[in-house]
Amino acid sequence: MPVKSDSLLVGLSMGTTKTTMIVAERDRDYPDSVHVIGFGDAPSRGISRGVIVNIQEAQQSVTKALQDAQGMTGISSRKLSNVVVAFNAMDIKSESSHGFITLPGMSSTRESKSVERKDLDRLIGRAREDLNVNLRNNLYSLHMIPTSYELDGRPVDEPLNMNGNRLDMWLQTVAVPINHVQNVKDCVRKAGLEVKGLILKPLASSLGAVYEEEMRSGCISICIGGGTTGIVLYRGGRAFRVFSIPIGGDHIKSDLATVLHMHPGQAEQLKKIIFTTNPEELRSEGIDVDLAVQVILARVEELFGDYVRAALAECTPQHFPSGIILSGGVSKTPGIENILADILQMPVRKVSEPIYPLSYGLDNPAYVSAAGILKYCLIKESDPYVFMDAEQFNNRTRRDERDNRDDDNNNDNREDFDRVDSDDINERERDDTPEREDPRPPKREREKTRSKRPIYEEPDYYDPDNDDYENDDYDDDPPKENNLREAIGNFMTRLRGLF
Repeated sequence: MPVKSDSLLVGLSMGTTKTTMIVAERDRDYPDSVHVIGFGDAPSRGISRGVIVNIQEAQQSVTKALQDAQGMTGISSRKLSNVVVAFNAMDIKSESSHGFITLPGMSSTRESKSVERKDLDRLIGRAREDLNVNLRNNLYSLHMIPTSYELDGRPVDEPLNMNGNRLDMWLQTVAVPINHVQNVKDCVRKAGLEVKGLILKPLASSLGAVYEEEMRSGCISICIGGGTTGIVLYRGGRAFRVFSIPIGGDHIKSDLATVLHMHPGQAEQLKKIIFTTNPEELRSEGIDVDLAVQVILARVEELFGDYVRAALAECTPQHFPSGIILSGGVSKTPGIENILADILQMPVRKVSEPIYPLSYGLDNPAYVSAAGILKYCLIKESDPYVFMDAEQFNNRTRRDERDNRDDDNNNDNREDFDRVDSDDINERERDDTPEREDPRPPKREREKTRSKRPIYEEPDYYDPDNDDYENDDYDDDPPKENNLREAIGNFMTRLRGLF
């Protein structure tokens, strides 16, 4: 049976050592599940420490991965064209901010209001206003992650459709240099693909390696890739910090090549087989196995002891009961989890395979980022507020503003009408009152003064007996004492004309 394009999820993981395309089909019976149906793999070119340094070479790697996936799945490139891309970036900025909004009750009952999606959008906008200005200059907000909510001062996991008066949010914004994002998009488009979404590789790797229970209890995901080591902190089921260290497996390869005086290709092969091959067999080929092991362990201890420990200096084991989840190609090194556990004094679980079953001999921790892309897609489809980027958020808010603008214009007069008791207005006065200029100030000026008054408080119109009355918002002379009833009558006459 032919595969429909709308039933496919396609991910592209652009790493320092390899570029992988993963293709999965949605489960027809369980929409929140997928089946991996194929892979495409190609050596990465034009990428150094996770960052594109040559778009043309990187585009060739993407094209080869696409062709490989086509050959394995038998699916045309057109159906595989919409991809979610995992990539890395230098100078990742991760900052927390806080925002809150009030949820006004219904005007007739003054009861609390349930939280709607437009309220969450407004709340995210408020939290973004609290961001450090340095996070806005030449940076792209790739991930905006709500880390916690409070409704009327009480913690809640999901505020949508709950009732309350005040909603608070703590938002974690992960930003990267905007030129890195543009280079990734240009590279993928040159390969004939369209970027459906973007995700940082450390976050993708964590989603492909960490279980839900570990995220909820609190854990640290560490993925050692070819050029970088990605770290993500989880608490309460949400990622609250993401960052990257520019050290990875390629540094071990470089160390081996330098110390043992061998070609980088030979050093890469030695790095992969040294712990799984009989040492005597390697010695027979003239390799100093003991020295090679010392070189590898020295680099690993430097990574964990100097860089990872410094990055996690403020983290204590009590905050992360599930400990550390270690993944990535270098994590296959025997005994590496013991080194990490000894340095950080935390339990370590080494990932043996991604959370999604991968076939074709790719069930190993080096492919967690590819599997994590699939989980990222499913999470965003089920709840668009778990992970957001600036472009999607801005598009959604602009669309909502357009949809609401006409409703607001139509409801402005209706809201004012609700403030007036029509039974108190004599029908004869309403019909006989000649039309005259409304003594109230323009609508925009009224809104300014209305925002300063407590909700439900009626406007303080001019009182001629009050000598202390001052209101700079009025452009005309103050109305006379009996003009208020006439103004209301004029207003109701115009209102009937509208309907």
